[in-house]
Amino acid sequence: MIIYARVYKSDEVVEINTYEQLREIDDNSNNLDTNIISLIAKELIVETKDVQDIVVLKKGMTNRSFRFTVSDKQYIMRIPGEGTDKLIDRKGEYSVYKTIKEISISDDIVYMSAENGYKITEFLNNARVCDPFNEEDVRLCMQKLRSFHNEKLKVEHTFDIYEKINFYENLWEGKPSIFNDYLETKEKIFELKTIIESEPSEWVLSHIDSVPDNFLFVDDDIRLIDWEYAGMQDPHVDIAMFAIYAMYDREKVEALIDSYFIEGCSHKTRIKIYCYIAACGLLWSNWCEYKRFCGIEFGEYSLKQYRYAKEYYNIVKKEILR
Repeated sequence: MIIYARVYKSDEVVEINTYEQLREIDDNSNNLDTNIISLIAKELIVETKDVQDIVVLKKGMTNRSFRFTVSDKQYIMRIPGEGTDKLIDRKGEYSVYKTIKEISISDDIVYMSAENGYKITEFLNNARVCDPFNEEDVRLCMQKLRSFHNEKLKVEHTFDIYEKINFYENLWEGKPSIFNDYLETKEKIFELKTIIESEPSEWVLSHIDSVPDNFLFVDDDIRLIDWEYAGMQDPHVDIAMFAIYAMYDREKVEALIDSYFIEGCSHKTRIKIYCYIAACGLLWSNWCEYKRFCGIEFGEYSLKQYRYAKEYYNIVKKEILR
């Protein structure tokens, strides 16, 4: 085929890099007045044209988000990602935000739908996430986490790790795991359930997704954000979740436990936390496998979660024999 160039004069060409530039050129288009922009305008009581400076943020593991400005104030819009409707109980999440509202631990909610998970929050200026390899950051985050647990808040729903392991596996719809020894590993992880249940625990509202990225340092305060998975659970699960997302080695895990239990942690409680690390590793590995079937790969993260399941099962067995 012979391809000919179509030549335009310079005054006939307009460069478009942002949503706002496109809207300025074609402001009569109904296609640019999206449902999401209309929702923002409705909730903030402005015109759609007042929603400015839209910037897509880094895609999260569960959701997509973008930052925008209205009347010189910045906000974050959260939009659930692929397959999230099967993973998240939005009504449960809504009830969690109502429960924690009085203790001012989270970001400031402007709008939230209990139906589809759309959420608008105020943008926290000068915020930074926790550095999991900064000892002082970790110490402060564990203090904040323990302070929250000590509130002993309650909601109607639970987050049962073993139930969720099976639930995420069922979402595969009969497809096999990418790990050849998955069934053997799963059987071992379910062995640990007996050890966990033999240790005393008081279930309270727990964050579940208490990873370093969800701790925000804002001025002299720490906010804990993203409560999608929160529910009633042994609060020690939150320690395990922090560790495996940070991809800690054994030495870092021990230091993390010591940061939470400033008065000292018993050997039995440490073993229970090791069990949680193993179980939560398989939990998120199964979660990643479902997301893979949705076309989203998590690569090294998925592999390391599965390795936590196997490694910490072996650690538990060795510690019990000590």
